[in-house]
Amino acid sequence: MKQKTIKHIREADIKIFYKGEYIALRRVDFLVQEMITVELKAKTELDDVHLAQAINYLEASHYPIGLLINFGAKSLQFKRLYNKRSPHNQIKSSES
Repeated sequence: MKQKTIKHIREADIKIFYKGEYIALRRVDFLVQEMITVELKAKTELDDVHLAQAINYLEASHYPIGLLINFGAKSLQFKRLYNKRSPHNQIKSSES
C-alpha cells in the first residue's frame, strides 16, 4: 500500500460503539482510506468465529467496509464485509 501511495494506518485503533455510546477501542490490522478495516489471518481455514468477530467489530464501528483476508490456507481466502449500520452504506443502498 505504501508503494502504491494508498493512505493507510497499520494496527489502527478504531472506536467501538453500543447504542450510539462509545464503549471501547479495538485494534484492526489496517485501516485503509479511513473507511476500510482489514483483518489479516494465517489459519489453515477461516472459521465462522473469525467472520462473526470481523462483522461484529465492523458493525460496532462507523466504517462502511471491511476485509477479512486469510493467507494461511492453500489458496488465498477473503471475505468482503459491509456495515449495514454505516450511514455511507445506507445512502448507497437507497440510491440503488
